This record gives sequence, C-alpha cells and structure tokens, in this order.
Amino acid sequence: MTIVTLQIDGKIVGAREGDTVLHAARSAGVDIPALCHLEGLTDVGSCRLCLVEVGDGKPMTPACVTAVAEGLDVRTDTERLRFHRRTVVELMFAAGNHACAVCVANGDCELQDAAVAVGMDHVGFEYQHKPLTVDVSHELFGVDHNRCILCTRCVRVCDEIEGARTWGVSGRGADARVATDLDQPWGDSPTCTSCGKCVMACPTGALFHRGDTVSGIDHRRDRLASLIAAREHKPWPV
Repeated sequence: MTIVTLQIDGKIVGAREGDTVLHAARSAGVDIPALCHLEGLTDVGSCRLCLVEVGDGKPMTPACVTAVAEGLDVRTDTERLRFHRRTVVELMFAAGNHACAVCVANGDCELQDAAVAVGMDHVGFEYQHKPLTVDVSHELFGVDHNRCILCTRCVRVCDEIEGARTWGVSGRGADARVATDLDQPWGDSPTCTSCGKCVMACPTGALFHRGDTVSGIDHRRDRLASLIAAREHKPWPV
C-alpha cells in the first residue's frame, strides 16, 4: 500500500494512493459537506456540494471524485467555496418542493442539515418547483419526485448493493427523474425486491415508507452501512 502526503487546509495529511480527497479529509477530521456521496457506493460527483480548491490556480473540483496525489494542496473552507456551497443548496431548494415542516424526513434529512451547515436562511432564486407526481403504487414504499434532488443514491444502492437494478434515471436536464424499470409505476416493477435499501439511502423525503407521517421517517443508514461493510469484508463463510 503506497501512502501519499498532501496538504489539506495547510495541514500535512497522509492518505492511501487511490483514495479520494473527500475520504482523506474526513479521515483527518476535516468535514466537507456532501449529498450524493454515500460511503460504500461509487461516487459520481453530481451534487457539487463537496467542491474544494486544489493546486495551482485553485480550480474548484468535487472532493468525492478527486484522487489524492503526492504534494496536492487542498483548500476546503474558503469564502468562494462557502458561497458556492450555499448557492448549490439554494438551487436545490428552489428546484424542488422542500417544505420541511410537512415532510416525512423533517429532522432526518441531509438536505435540511446541509442548509443549516451552509447558513442558508432564505432562497435567493425564483422557485421552480412545478408539481410532480407522487407514486404510491408500491405496497410498502412511495416516491415523491417533488422532494428528489437526483443524487442517484437509490440508483447506485439498488445496483451495487442489492443487485436488482430497478432504479434508473429517465429524461434529461430539468426533465430528469429517477424511475423504476422502464419508467413504469413502482408497484408494477418486476425487478424490485422490496428490500428498502433505496429508502435507507435517500438523503431527503423523496423515498419513504408508506404510512410514514410528518417527521416520521427513519432512514436507518446504520443498517445500510453494516450491509455495505458485510459485502466488502465477506464475514460469512460460503
């Protein structure tokens, strides 16, 4: 195992070659906010919340998909980064319908936590949230597209951990939506195993258990983390 040395906010940090800047920073106790990242899943760098400044000229790059390198100089907390992170969160709130007071994930929502972390006390953009569908055709779960931030955690956990590949993304740009199988109602999906890992992985109230009330959802990410760890370390004999 090769260890490389880099600087994060002026602090010398050691990391394994192949690690990401996000992993190296968090291992060193430096918190970088992220929403599309979930430990154990492939990173896609879609939410842009974990932007950091790297190297000469300090271009901004998502920490979750940037590999560490010997001598890398990383800044995680500058005025420019704070501005961009707040802008990213504001745009998410402006794009969807994230009325926390009437959401099943109120109090257990990573988007809500991110808004608090970046100091967002209002949205400076015009709200776009056109009414989208709420699919409760599944006997156990529902999906509220109005609260989806397209982080694709559900897509990746369904593919990489459950192996069902039920979830995908349909449409492009502002019309993009998470979708089950060939964009059919979730309850009609022939591939869904009803495992609920997508609900555990969802950072907001977009995926929920049917019957959840306001502030009632428990994402149970500790259980998901143990499943991911078990998949990696294979503790059971076969």
